[in-house]
This record gives sequence, structure tokens and C-alpha cells, in this order.
Amino acid sequence: MAALLATLMVVSTAFAQSAMGADQAAPPKSPGERALPGESGGPYPDPLEPFNSAMFTFNIDVDQYVVTPVAKGYSYVLPEPARQSVNNFFRNIGVIPRFANNLLQLHGYNAANELARFGINSTLGVAGLFDVADSWFGMKQHNDDFGLTLGHYGIYSGPYIMLPFLGPSTARDTVGLVVDGLMNPMAWLLPWYVTVPADVGSAAWSCVTARTSTSAPRRSRPSRRFREY
Repeated sequence: MAALLATLMVVSTAFAQSAMGADQAAPPKSPGERALPGESGGPYPDPLEPFNSAMFTFNIDVDQYVVTPVAKGYSYVLPEPARQSVNNFFRNIGVIPRFANNLLQLHGYNAANELARFGINSTLGVAGLFDVADSWFGMKQHNDDFGLTLGHYGIYSGPYIMLPFLGPSTARDTVGLVVDGLMNPMAWLLPWYVTVPADVGSAAWSCVTARTSTSAPRRSRPSRRFREY
């Protein structure tokens, strides 16, 4: 497993650096403002503006005509405690990327904490439906991903990218998203025509559950000049 993660890190780092190209240099942040690891500060470059603008419009339409109606129906059928249990279950089974990335960033305590949380919530928490590791023992979840791991080792975030369905990202975090998905053992044990629909369904479910916890989206489409994508 360690060799696989090391290989993924090398390959994804090379891909991320090639995707960033001439956008490596970013303007500095304001005086006194600290840049994150792997970033020199300043706004994200946007060489993909036409694509990003089109994807922003697409995501707004999907949110308004698909995600929001489904989220309203979901909220009507399931009360909030039941929705929280569903969220807890999916967070619990996503332990491997969190554990691996904390380990890769040398956050040994956080990595051990993730394993302990998984064991506690999978047993005392009834297969992860209840986050008793937090509510009973005060053990918080540490949401490190491979994009943060690349940043930890000095890889710059690269240009801004608006992903269809998933929303705003960067070149580095998009690579991280792919690598985190490959850390799922089901991606290696099951055929692609099983894992791909499952991953898409999981992402769609995350969108729906996120929408149930936020206010209704704006009905008017923002003008091109003022779009904050």
C-alpha cells in the first residue's frame, strides 16, 4: 500500500506540474497574510475562463432544476436526524483517503485518530450511522486530502478549474480528487462499470445532502460581469 501511494504521489505531482505550466508565478498576498504551503499567494490564475464560465452556467442549471428539487423531496421524506445518520455513514467509509493523506503529511496523531474513529463508529456507532467518536470521546475528523498533501510538499495549486457537478477546484486539487478516488479499495477489487456509477452516485448524494443544509439558490442568473465562479 505504501509503495502504491508513493507511486501515485510521484505521477500525480508530475501531472499537476505540467497542468500548471506558465501559471506557476502568482502575485503575492497582502502584507501580513500567510500563504498556504505550495502557494506563493494572490488570486488563482484563470487561463480556462471560457470553459469555467460554461461549467458555472451548467452547474447553476443542474443545481436549480435537479439538485434543489431532489434535496427538497429528500428533506421532506427524511427528518434531519436521519439525514445526519446517512451523512455519518458516508463519512465513516471514506476513512482511507483521510488516513493515508494524514500519514503522507506526517500527521501521525491525526492518522491514528482516523483509524480509531473508524473502529469506534463502525462498532459503537452502528456501522457509522452515529458519530459517537466525536459526541462521546471528542475525537474530531481530520479532512486531509491528496490536494492538501501535494500542497504540503510545495506543489503550487495551479490554475482555477470549475468542474462539472463538483464545483470550483484547482489543477492540484483536481489531481488530488482522482488520487483520493483511487485510494478506495473498491476501485481495485470491482470492475469499473460498478465503481464509476457508485462514485457518481456518492458525489450526487453529497450534492443533495449539502443542498438540504443551505438556503435556496438564487432564481435569477448572475450576469457574466458579476459571476463569482
